[in-house]
Amino acid sequence: MTFLDLYCRLPHIGFVNPCTVIFHRSLDENSLTGRIPLRLSTLTTLQELALDYNQLTGPVPSELAAITSLRYMYLGSNQLSGTIPSELAYLTNLEVMNQLTGAIPSELSALTALRYV
Repeated sequence: MTFLDLYCRLPHIGFVNPCTVIFHRSLDENSLTGRIPLRLSTLTTLQELALDYNQLTGPVPSELAAITSLRYMYLGSNQLSGTIPSELAYLTNLEVMNQLTGAIPSELSALTALRYV
């Protein structure tokens, strides 16, 4: 997805590369196409990722497990395929992971904060 600019400009700071100070990234309902960019995994302070209601395809990247501060992950209403990565069990703060289809990996049962899948 070349349309997703993960570099950001912060007032009085200039460009941050990559932008690791974002807490919320809402890109839902933007008619986005393509795969979920692996580069999202560099947003280490991200707490909410909203990519739902787009036309994203391909698998959910296991690299998203690197965003350990993630609490809310909205990926539903896309054309994602493949399995839910078991690596997402590393997201110990995850509370909501919406509307993904397929078998839920047993590793995700260790996520005690997870209340909605």
